[in-house]
Amino acid sequence: MFALVEIQDYVRIPPSKFGRQLEETVEEELKAKYEGAVISIERGEEEKPVLGIIVAITSANTDPLGIIIPGDGATYHKVSFNALVFTPFEKEVVEGQVASVTRAGLYVNLGVLDGFVHINQVADERVVFDTARGSLLLEETRRYVDKGDVVRARIYVVGLFPGKGLRIHMTMRQPWLGKMEWIEKTREGSQK
Repeated sequence: MFALVEIQDYVRIPPSKFGRQLEETVEEELKAKYEGAVISIERGEEEKPVLGIIVAITSANTDPLGIIIPGDGATYHKVSFNALVFTPFEKEVVEGQVASVTRAGLYVNLGVLDGFVHINQVADERVVFDTARGSLLLEETRRYVDKGDVVRARIYVVGLFPGKGLRIHMTMRQPWLGKMEWIEKTREGSQK
């Protein structure tokens, strides 16, 4: 779910920051540019790229001798830095707390961002939105999924959502997935 990635780039240092320590200024500029950004990570020639979100810049090595581009008073420094990247992948099993319940489904907090479970992917039985309670109701078993519940789900799509960034779609319709309370009851029943 997380990876440490090495990235190379040039960092622009504006003239207003020339009197400051170069390392601190470079780190500040890298954080402003990259933290929270969606990136594509190349893993090899035969594997498809993985999408991820940069969570933190962990270290940076900067060439102190910058270059100047005519017409721009800033200096540009070559930098190599390490970044901690949230990289969800298809078929990964994740756990998180339900952040919100809507008519369309559940948004589950995965730490860095919320994953989405469509109402049809919550359970193998019919699921409806209970407007009075603001929860999803499983009609046959009369079980509920409420905001704040902890659930386990499997990621089946990771993609870019135009204008909103990374989008994660998940399912809870497989064995040993769903609300953690349901999983515990199933486990206890299978041990008898």
